[in-house]
Amino acid sequence: MNEAQGPLIYSTEGPAAVITLNRPEKRNALNDELIAELKAALRRADEDASVRAIVITGAGKDFCAGADLVQLRRISQSSIVENLRDAEALMELFALIRRVRVPVVAAVRGRALAGGCGLATACDVVLAAESARFGYPEVKIGFVPAMVMAILRRNVPEKKAFELLVRGEEIGAAEAERIGLVSRVYADDAFAAEVESYVGGFARASRSAVMLTKRLLYQIDGLTFDAALRAGADANTIARMTEDCRAGIARFLDRDE
Repeated sequence: MNEAQGPLIYSTEGPAAVITLNRPEKRNALNDELIAELKAALRRADEDASVRAIVITGAGKDFCAGADLVQLRRISQSSIVENLRDAEALMELFALIRRVRVPVVAAVRGRALAGGCGLATACDVVLAAESARFGYPEVKIGFVPAMVMAILRRNVPEKKAFELLVRGEEIGAAEAERIGLVSRVYADDAFAAEVESYVGGFARASRSAVMLTKRLLYQIDGLTFDAALRAGADANTIARMTEDCRAGIARFLDRDE
């Protein structure tokens, strides 16, 4: 089910809510309106009990080229307070992706650059077409890839993160997968079908178990070993009380008898 088109399209396809950045003439570059609509769409999907996963993708040839030219021009002319407010809007988007309870999947065709690469990397899973390109070119215009650094640092080895951030060069999908920036790479001509198949797999898993697993994985980031074990014990206890777990155990026991 598709809705009226604007800078963002929200649709449902099977178990997934699909959020499409719809500014192909601007390479789906981010501006205030698109960032606000992205956050609203993520919250909407998170409230829908039928949604098992969220897919973020881009219309046209590219996933997202980062901030658009109007946004960049405004940044260069804004006050500290205005720039802080602008940066916080993007910060809230990245944080929201982790707080959304179901998996968020970036389906990347074409280029994912700067904030667009940060948006993809912020997702729980990144699926890339083999011709996709990734990069953080901010340093080439005197900009610091600041908030995306917190995400990148948690996804790739330190030296690879450093190289990507300070050289500003693009890398291909195969290299991005090799260093851990991308989860899986698929052939261009099979990409749509592979993404659909991958996302469909979430319908075969317990929704409550997946949600608890996502929350725990990010919750233990930065905890001590003992604190992480305690958080795991708490999550384990909650999982045991869910309807999905009780039904799953019953099915398993019936099968074994």
